[in-house]
Amino acid sequence: MMPKILVTNDDGYYSEGIAALAAALEEVGEVTVVAPASEQSATAHSLTLTRPLRVRKIDERRYTVDGTPTDCVTLALTKILPDSPDIVVSGINHGANLGDDVTYSGTVAGALEASIFKLPGIAVSLTAREGDFSHAAKFAAEMTRHVLRNRLPEGTILNINVPPGEIRGARLTHQGIKVARVHIVDGVDPRGRGYYWIGEQEVSWKQDPGCDYEAIADGLVSITPLRIDMTDYATLDSLNLNGFPPNDQL
Repeated sequence: MMPKILVTNDDGYYSEGIAALAAALEEVGEVTVVAPASEQSATAHSLTLTRPLRVRKIDERRYTVDGTPTDCVTLALTKILPDSPDIVVSGINHGANLGDDVTYSGTVAGALEASIFKLPGIAVSLTAREGDFSHAAKFAAEMTRHVLRNRLPEGTILNINVPPGEIRGARLTHQGIKVARVHIVDGVDPRGRGYYWIGEQEVSWKQDPGCDYEAIADGLVSITPLRIDMTDYATLDSLNLNGFPPNDQL
């Protein structure tokens, strides 16, 4: 029996990246796409709780949701799909999701939501905002086959970033640390009210051997295992050993 693959993204159902990903994954298993009806970049791991959500059925295995990637995966796994998929693949994002940016990323969130449902998840990004997605899509299909065969530890996903062009190699990495200057535009709208618009960032990265930024700088695919558990266990152990919190403050 062919494996069942759920595909989502944060750039929206009609993006070039998700079309390339879904087409490549058809060689791996039965693909169902449940993706946002419009762009949902930087929505992070957010659920829509303040309004109802609308699902539009495009065909038997294609749906849009007027919500976030997390909404899409949640509805797919609880309401839309008749059977649970074997894996969730999110992407291909238009632009990198490296270092600290994974906390903002709707693409990564789509894969993280899979882990909450105890399914393996993969997030895939092309580090260029435009270009040929075919190489990244082919690599994503190969990694999906690998994960389906070998599995991942429960609660772990893979965050994959692919440089443009033919694949030159891949490296297992950890999250890097970006050094960013945020460009904020301020202005006045036609009704005379002031506003701020968060724009593009000027980004560099802290030199850190083995990080995701370094792999991309070397022209290699970066593969970073991530977990939704954000606990700093080293600090937790250190605080316990040092008697924190103090008993006289309890």
